[in-house]
Amino acid sequence: MTDNSNRLAALGWSNHFAAQLDADELQTHVPARVLAVHRNGLDVAGADFEGRVAPLPSDGDEDRATVGDFVLIEREMRRPRRLLSRKSLFKRKAAGADRRVQLIAANVDTLLIVTSCNRDFNVARLERYLALAREAEVTPLVVLTKADLVDDPSVYITAAARLMPGLFVACLDARDPEAAARFAPWCGPGQTVALVGSSGVGKSTLVNTLTGEGRQAVAGIREDDAHGRHTTTGRSMHRLAAGGFMIDTPGMRELQLADVEAGIEDVFADISDAAAACRFTDCRHENEPGCAVRAAIEAGALGEDRLRRFRKLVAEEARNSASLRERRARERGFGRMVKSIVKAKDTRWDR
Repeated sequence: MTDNSNRLAALGWSNHFAAQLDADELQTHVPARVLAVHRNGLDVAGADFEGRVAPLPSDGDEDRATVGDFVLIEREMRRPRRLLSRKSLFKRKAAGADRRVQLIAANVDTLLIVTSCNRDFNVARLERYLALAREAEVTPLVVLTKADLVDDPSVYITAAARLMPGLFVACLDARDPEAAARFAPWCGPGQTVALVGSSGVGKSTLVNTLTGEGRQAVAGIREDDAHGRHTTTGRSMHRLAAGGFMIDTPGMRELQLADVEAGIEDVFADISDAAAACRFTDCRHENEPGCAVRAAIEAGALGEDRLRRFRKLVAEEARNSASLRERRARERGFGRMVKSIVKAKDTRWDR
């Protein structure tokens, strides 16, 4: 491999992206990865350059470049021309009543879900992050921090491990350099990990530990409510000491799920598997005869709380997905109208 190829591979470049280019494009364009997104441009890194370029034109929310994306840039003018198809994408419905999609990160291989061993620990929130990871076909890892704040951290480890079979759960001190060794299999050259979690749980501290630098500001939790202070204000990529890249994200106060139906099914596979044995295909798992889910709850194999959380996520996902589909349909209709107007004007000029 050439030096340029090696540098691109270290950035996460793979055959998935290379297959999207033709020989002619490679003569006049170069690929680059988006390290950060700003109002006035994109911070990118390529095989032989790193810097800021103009924003990439887009037709809709999901066509915009986000951190972790690969874009094709004109070799001479350094202008971005198009977004390459993603391997994976994390997104959420924008907070509040806004019918928009907010992009979180793209082309991630591993998701580190960070929570602390205090009142921040929330099983329902962890299930939401796991559904995001499973929908994107990304490996999720749960990282428990601040174990020194509790007498028995094993309670938190057990609760997290029960959420999915085979889920990797690590309990550690985010300040300990030895923590980097535990994540080495997921942090090597060409690999990308993303950190998600609430404010104040130790994400920025973990970034500093895994990068071997101290660029991320850190802040403790508020003593009155165990909630964190915001230290990361924007998504950005950082080079890891092990050779890969890490995407840090701001703490999320709200994580509304949309377009993750398959992810929810994966996370709650125990409920889906039990439901397959129900007598009626439209069983609501309440008082119906022959309900295998109720039988599993009575036998202690499933928890009532887990079924309640599953129902809540399914209803929320369906509602949000329908809302986003309506918005996309309006955007497509508006785009077709604009194109027809432009075409009509061009026709008149040609006469």
